[in-house]
Amino acid sequence: MTAPAAAVTDARTLAELLPALAGVDDRGLYFEDGFTSWRQHIDASGRRATALRGRLDPDCPPHIGVLLPNVPEFSYLFGAAAMGGFVLVGLNSTRRGQALVDDVLRSDCQLVIVSDETAELLPNIESVPTLNVDGEDWSRLIEGSAPVRYVEGAVQPDDLLMLIFTSGTTGDPKAVRCSQRKFAAPGVMLAERFGMGSDDVSYLSMPMFHSNSMVAGWSVTVAAGASMVLRKKFSASGFCDDVRRYGITYANYVGKPLHYVLATPERPDDAEVSLRIMYGNEASAADRAEFARRFGARVVDGFGSTEAGVSITRTPDTPDAALGPLREPNAIVDPDSGEPTPVGEIGEIVNASGPGLFDGYYGDDAATAERLRGGMYRTGDLGWVDADGYVYFAGRIGDWLRVDGENLGTRPIEQILLRHPRIREATVLGVPAEIGDTVGAVLVAPGLTEASLIEFLLAQADLGPKQWPTTVWVTDEVPETATFKTARAALTASLGEPTWRPTP
Repeated sequence: MTAPAAAVTDARTLAELLPALAGVDDRGLYFEDGFTSWRQHIDASGRRATALRGRLDPDCPPHIGVLLPNVPEFSYLFGAAAMGGFVLVGLNSTRRGQALVDDVLRSDCQLVIVSDETAELLPNIESVPTLNVDGEDWSRLIEGSAPVRYVEGAVQPDDLLMLIFTSGTTGDPKAVRCSQRKFAAPGVMLAERFGMGSDDVSYLSMPMFHSNSMVAGWSVTVAAGASMVLRKKFSASGFCDDVRRYGITYANYVGKPLHYVLATPERPDDAEVSLRIMYGNEASAADRAEFARRFGARVVDGFGSTEAGVSITRTPDTPDAALGPLREPNAIVDPDSGEPTPVGEIGEIVNASGPGLFDGYYGDDAATAERLRGGMYRTGDLGWVDADGYVYFAGRIGDWLRVDGENLGTRPIEQILLRHPRIREATVLGVPAEIGDTVGAVLVAPGLTEASLIEFLLAQADLGPKQWPTTVWVTDEVPETATFKTARAALTASLGEPTWRPTP
């Protein structure tokens, strides 16, 4: 395998990585039946950098919204932004109406790029014009522009490159400031870690308006000097077909899509496909093991977020249910006092040394200050560390339950419920009681009966009496964000009368 570009560069910006691909014709971007070489891609990005920069008011933030699915145009525009042309604002195409308008306005977009497929999603905003990439005006604008050229030192590591909105699982999403270094550093690191090079083919099917695709997919591919395949929208059956069609060797994921792939019928040659690395987060231990068995690929699960303040990486000796070893500057602390919690006690997962790669939220100083309260980066995630120093995820702080005076995390209860063969998805939440909470559970579990659930729960030796779900809803599906996370606020709002109130 050819040595990866990442092995021969100390690039701190994406702009530094792109020139090495400007003369490459045998690798590039695959989309459906088309292919764009890296030479063509870099030229296309350069023309868009010139054309769009000329449309911007220099006295305003150079922010351009992109409301597109995973199509080559999105990739060209991100390349243009990486060259220093402007700041890309990834707009969530699953948002609608005033919510989408608010995202455009709060991120100070001067323009919004749309397509025929997405133009109707955005209501008219008098102060913010749109450009349609499927229109003749767009073609004329791009064809009449000379490509911008790379100038060493013109782009700095801390220059803002993209605004990426958080998933909004519990409320309105916030725009995370993502600098050049936030893409370049992990791109180079992961390409080196996985030994990726020019023979590799990456797969991007997670939404490109979010960090999973752009950091763990696009940036890794560029750093490795590899090719990439874009999938307009994730499809479990399409994943298996695409791996075979394009010879994909590397893909990024989040937990639910990995589970959905495993739900597709197994094929006799699954273990013989080209795929060798799956990198992502939130996959269960059972799904990681089954995916590795079925496809013969190495599944690497990490812990992190769009903010990138904390990163935890699994090691070969990490227990199946753990995130990885607790290593400085990461720590588990009491959310109120900031003091380290004892072994086995739930606390907040933090970066005790400061912000890490977190560059702040755009236009929201209060939220930024809260995230960095006490001089440490606060994930808002709960965890605990065992006697051997491994971290376990226990849920979000907002999901913390207070049952009979004891703080409980939701994740350990969910993991126990998912052992039941009929339970496909489990979301644990607090049900308000006269004092504190009781444990509620929303289950996607075809064929489950109350009697079998009770029998199962009684057999779980590690289910404490205070963890027993006393209120249960059984449903066909739970609402998800565009990045396949459970939309907890929407779920809570949709709940009616419980299906059961099981008692031990």
